[in-house]
Amino acid sequence: MPTFAYQARDDKGATKKGVLEAADQASAAASLAQKGLMLVSITESAAVRRRQAGRVGGAKIGKVPEADMVMFTRQLATMIDAGLPIVQSLTALTEQTTNKNFKPVLQQLTATIETGEQLSTSLAKFPTVFDRLFVNMVRAGESGGALAEILDRLASYMEASSKLKKKVKSSMSYPVIVMCMAVIIVIFLLIKVIPVFAGIYKDFNAKLPLPTEILIRVSELLRSPAGIVVGLVGIGIIVGLLKYIKTEGGRKHWDKFKLKVPVFGPLLQKIAVSRFARTFAQLIRSGVPIIETLNIVAASSGNWLIEMATMDAAKAIEKGESIGPSLAKHPIFPPMIIRMITAGESTGKVDVMLEKISDFYDSEIDSMLSGLTALIEPLLIGFLGIVIGGIVLAMFMPIFKLHELVSK
Repeated sequence: MPTFAYQARDDKGATKKGVLEAADQASAAASLAQKGLMLVSITESAAVRRRQAGRVGGAKIGKVPEADMVMFTRQLATMIDAGLPIVQSLTALTEQTTNKNFKPVLQQLTATIETGEQLSTSLAKFPTVFDRLFVNMVRAGESGGALAEILDRLASYMEASSKLKKKVKSSMSYPVIVMCMAVIIVIFLLIKVIPVFAGIYKDFNAKLPLPTEILIRVSELLRSPAGIVVGLVGIGIIVGLLKYIKTEGGRKHWDKFKLKVPVFGPLLQKIAVSRFARTFAQLIRSGVPIIETLNIVAASSGNWLIEMATMDAAKAIEKGESIGPSLAKHPIFPPMIIRMITAGESTGKVDVMLEKISDFYDSEIDSMLSGLTALIEPLLIGFLGIVIGGIVLAMFMPIFKLHELVSK
């Protein structure tokens, strides 16, 4: 049963605030009247709306893979283009889907459309599955009578975005895996192997070399209660930083820091700008109003700086300013983008220019990722050789020294 937040006045004029459950707003108002309260305002509880947004029939909606979303969008576009009614198309797609998270969403979607509701309105009830970009492009397709074309364009956009994400993930996964393996090997050596050597070296009367002494002390620290405390503190710091990054202030500082990191900063900026341009192009081409387009682009940019710059540009455009000059105030957008958008405004082909910008940056990203992969491999091999080889060498140094003494 829905929960409503209300504000009312009692017979003495005192303001009363609270929440109550009722079938609808009228029932909630009647319940308050029975209690002798005069209703001032009543709205459905925002907290409840947020909880219900990710649920179907009380059950929480799980994540739907991008591949399933692309297939659904493409097939729906094909069926509608072939002249099938939306309800019949959704029924067929519901029957063939094997994703246990997506099936109840499609069932509920079909049921609401059967009652006469528009597709875009029904989609908006599942924001965890269909984002604002998806909903607004469908709404524009419905109003323009080109729903099949918009859905097909939306599927192409999702495929391009997914392809870019996969390229970045596959390029970055190799160094991450190697670094994790290096950390595991080093910890294993410090905890299991070095103590064995330390026990052997206890029988030596000679002074151990400094590197060996340091390794033994670090190994003892890791195996002591103090080492456990240090490890827990380290984990706590990492968890705290991850939570801080999710806050508004944390995201702001993290996104600024990422763009300043050598080599990776320019790459992340190109990725963010490419996403900005491609999303912007698709929304404009679909006929979504410019202010709504900018709001959606800002929310889906993935970077705080681009988000704030886009919101500022939306405010300037509302006052009558052009797109190019409003974006030019923010250095996060390279001059080439500003010039191409300005040229697109003068020719009435902003969407074409934005598409070209996105394609250009995608090719730049491909080149950078290929170069990074070629550069990272030898650097990682050298890093592993220095770290692990250094540990092994430090542990055998006393044996080398003992051999020299025996030889003499």
